[in-house]
Amino acid sequence: MSAPTTTIVRPPSAPGPLRWLRKNLFSTWYNALLTVLALALIYFVGKGVIHWAFFEANWDPVRYSLKLFAVGQYPPEQIWRIGLILALASFLFGLSARVWGGTIRNFALALAVALGALALLPADLSPLGPTGRLWLAVAPLLAVGGYLLGFTPVGKGRWALLGWLLSFVLMIVLLNGVGGISWLPRIDSGLWGGLLLTFLLALVGIVGCFPFGVLLALGRRSSLPVVKLFCIAFIETVRGVPLVTILFMFSIILPLFLPEGIRVDRVVRAMLGMTFFASAYMAENVRGGLQAIPRGQFEAAKALGLNGFQTTALIVLPQALRLVIPAIVGQFIALFMDTTLAYIVGLTELLTVGKIVLQSNTEWLFLDMEVFLFVAAVFWLFTYSMSYASRRLEKALGVGSR
Repeated sequence: MSAPTTTIVRPPSAPGPLRWLRKNLFSTWYNALLTVLALALIYFVGKGVIHWAFFEANWDPVRYSLKLFAVGQYPPEQIWRIGLILALASFLFGLSARVWGGTIRNFALALAVALGALALLPADLSPLGPTGRLWLAVAPLLAVGGYLLGFTPVGKGRWALLGWLLSFVLMIVLLNGVGGISWLPRIDSGLWGGLLLTFLLALVGIVGCFPFGVLLALGRRSSLPVVKLFCIAFIETVRGVPLVTILFMFSIILPLFLPEGIRVDRVVRAMLGMTFFASAYMAENVRGGLQAIPRGQFEAAKALGLNGFQTTALIVLPQALRLVIPAIVGQFIALFMDTTLAYIVGLTELLTVGKIVLQSNTEWLFLDMEVFLFVAAVFWLFTYSMSYASRRLEKALGVGSR
């Protein structure tokens, strides 16, 4: 009787670059033709764009108006506050990169490299104040320090989260100032502008609309008639009017209903309006996720002895949010771009600063291509970052694969 033979089965080797090119780009004659045409188009268009950007375009409106694009009319002698906020955010990103890793690590690395490159850039950064380059150079070092601190017992998730929560309060105090303190005077929010104001409007709207949207979505599915009807009326009413109407209502009509002597800041009113508007759309996104949860999930939770709150908070809602990550991030991106409508209520966000810069000098009247291309690049950078984070989060949670 012969001894049984064993056959070793090895996994297939990874395809090399030539095999990948042949399979994906040159598999058929028409795919090869399309590949060649696409490469030719990319070459000629890219060559023209690069030549225009480096040899023909006049970037003087951007170069001489960096402060306006960055912080608007914020007092130059107080820009150190913005630098301190940037340094604090860099430190927390570095700490978070070590604690949570993943996408946050990539963002922290990109932020450190970008700020370091700006600090070393051989350009005139005097519009950002005498310490502008110094803060740009210190921020990457603080990011590295935060990452190293993450190896210590301080590098725990709860400490990092507490640091972010406290930093938001500190950032608002630094931006607004405190009355009666000579070295930290109050600064009228009407002087805030540019990317600073755009980022604040988007950040407050995103952070504020998410919990309100979740509560509205849960309320619309409530068995209590009063709660359900109120949430339905709110959602359908707000979704039935444009954002411009909401901004006008909060900026012009809301002060008429406030008691005499009570005044809400103009920027705060815009933040409330954007949060109010985005909450209704967020509620519908979350409701779509809730409706996708099978009935068996509720029955299984009930069989385990969980009450209604525990079932929603621990079983249903996490699965619903996981299913609608693309829709939620899409809403965040749309809200970030909708900040450009704040000019209607007299706020000088990033796009409005670009228009003001073009009108401030007669020699720059016909340089709108350069200015608006710069603004578009800034918006693309932030929106693509959110889209990238969304894809990484979906991949980590296995959305669409399990």
